[in-house]
Amino acid sequence: MTRAEIVDWALRLYEDLDLASVRSWLAAHSGRHACGYLPVYAPREVIRAAGMLPVGIHGGGDQIEIIRGDAYYQSYICHLPRSVIELAESGRLSALSAVLFPSTCDVIRNLSGMWKLMYPGVYVRYVDVPQLRDVAAAGAFWTTELRTLQRELCRVGGRDPNDDDLCAAISEYNVARRLVRTLYAARREDPERIPTEELYLLMRAGEVVPVDLFIARAQAYLAATEREPRRARDRIRVVVMGAFCEQPPLALIKTIERAGCAIVDDDFLLGNRFLTADVATAGDPAANLAETFIRHAVATSVLYEPNPAGKRQLVAQRVREARADGIIFASPSFCDPSLLDRQLLRAAADVEGIPSIAFKYAENTGQLQPFREQAGTFADSIKLWGGV
Repeated sequence: MTRAEIVDWALRLYEDLDLASVRSWLAAHSGRHACGYLPVYAPREVIRAAGMLPVGIHGGGDQIEIIRGDAYYQSYICHLPRSVIELAESGRLSALSAVLFPSTCDVIRNLSGMWKLMYPGVYVRYVDVPQLRDVAAAGAFWTTELRTLQRELCRVGGRDPNDDDLCAAISEYNVARRLVRTLYAARREDPERIPTEELYLLMRAGEVVPVDLFIARAQAYLAATEREPRRARDRIRVVVMGAFCEQPPLALIKTIERAGCAIVDDDFLLGNRFLTADVATAGDPAANLAETFIRHAVATSVLYEPNPAGKRQLVAQRVREARADGIIFASPSFCDPSLLDRQLLRAAADVEGIPSIAFKYAENTGQLQPFREQAGTFADSIKLWGGV
């Protein structure tokens, strides 16, 4: 397949708010089920092992008008839960037999309770991920949670829990994670070869298709980028931080890059890279998955960090590894985890002498000119004077 064909395929899935691809998969696999999950991290291996299709739920973006969703939340709550409610109340999520709500913030916790009341026929679970890096205590807790989740999802799917199925799913997702790491490393080395707008679409497509199909398309995309080089452009290299939950509209990602900022590191769709190492496949698969989470979960605002210095060091580390010229702190409006950490992280950037800008967005942001001007001015200041 050509690059354009793969990107067009991914764009169609990105715009598929009715989950037509998921419904087609269910129709072709009689007796199987689909399980949705919200940001930031969900153990997709467990969903896969239960015979279900993992489906990422990332709201309606700028494609739907929020009417019913606004009736459920106050005006000072982020946009994501509103559009998720809108998708559900309009029937677009009716193909899902189960929905997982990871422990991202209080808003997502409350949304899980609302889901139980609104859709009693759907399996709902609030996924309370471990917040400590103690392998003994947190590992035992998370292993038990994973086992419980596997058992209950298998009950929904009408099958028995099986360690062989979980080991097979872990192996598949190990391949997918390695491929994702390869894609992001290639983007870091040559952002012209892999524009973030294309990489983002590919990652979004991977949220709604079987993992084996994602692997095949991602491998094809990598090969296509080698055959179809892009010309170099005069842009600065930037890291985007803060957009790990509610996703920016695709037009905003395009605006940043076309204003003169090549994104070489980001935390969009962070669940695809939440585990930074392979999960062992020998032994107890649930315990292996738990230990990898404890030891190798990515540093992010939704996980507790007992030492503030650790977060401050993260800023310099990410900029250094990405060879970036500056940071764009992009946070969804009213996102407590992102906005509370932003003050600490931006202060750390100032101490390190790293140029940065900050703005807030919503998933349905439509007025892009202010972002274009801000990103363009940021790029020009660094190219002309090395930052301000």
